[in-house]
Amino acid sequence: MKTYENLNAEFTLPQINGPLIEFKNVCKSYGNNKVLDGISFQVKKGENLVILGRSGSGKSVTVKCLVGLTKIDEGEIYIGGKAITSLNEEELNKVRKKIGFLFQSGALYDSMTVRQNLAFTLQHHNKNLSEETIYQAITEALSNVGLEEAIDKMPSELSGGMRKRIGLARALIIKPEIMIYDEPTGGLDTITAKEIIELIRSIKQKFNTTSIIITHDLLCAKYTSDRVIVLKDGKVNMEGTYQSIESNMDSWIKSFFEK
Repeated sequence: MKTYENLNAEFTLPQINGPLIEFKNVCKSYGNNKVLDGISFQVKKGENLVILGRSGSGKSVTVKCLVGLTKIDEGEIYIGGKAITSLNEEELNKVRKKIGFLFQSGALYDSMTVRQNLAFTLQHHNKNLSEETIYQAITEALSNVGLEEAIDKMPSELSGGMRKRIGLARALIIKPEIMIYDEPTGGLDTITAKEIIELIRSIKQKFNTTSIIITHDLLCAKYTSDRVIVLKDGKVNMEGTYQSIESNMDSWIKSFFEK
């Protein structure tokens, strides 16, 4: 019987000297609409990469391609040095087990309590867990986001910020090596958004996660990123630290920072 300490221990992403995640000349079209037009970038282990871009620039499609939910037309994507397009479904599912998602809406099941939401995710990824292991995993995940007292609440009883935190706990419960945040501060008031930003920072420090953060929130980009890439028309338009991009004199880039 598995314990929570060795959860997912049967598979770990390979430890490599190069980037943990790499896109090489990736293209993806839907009909005549070329959403990704040869994008290339890397994410080092333990790094937070923020992806900025206007609606329709290819941010969400990039993430879908990363986890194999959308098949690319050209190019290659590597995770842990392995080309994911060459993996069969069983091998790809092993990789997916090491990736946690925080969706913009939190994406909780409304008919389930917080406890049931987290247990469902955990059991989906790991079969034959004891009740004790499941409870330990749930309480630890809730502790990581500061919401132990919400364990038996329904999603309808939670504020938007609390739902986002529970969504984060659900992502963390599988002990991911890679985290993907989709608009983590979207729809939140300024104070709650700052709390989520601090959580993202603390998770990186505590678990050494490698993260891709999709956001329109410049405060989130500034304080969570080690590096930023800006997508425009399906291409990487600019790459660098937040400070270097903010100070860039290009008129299109400057438009991101105008009030």
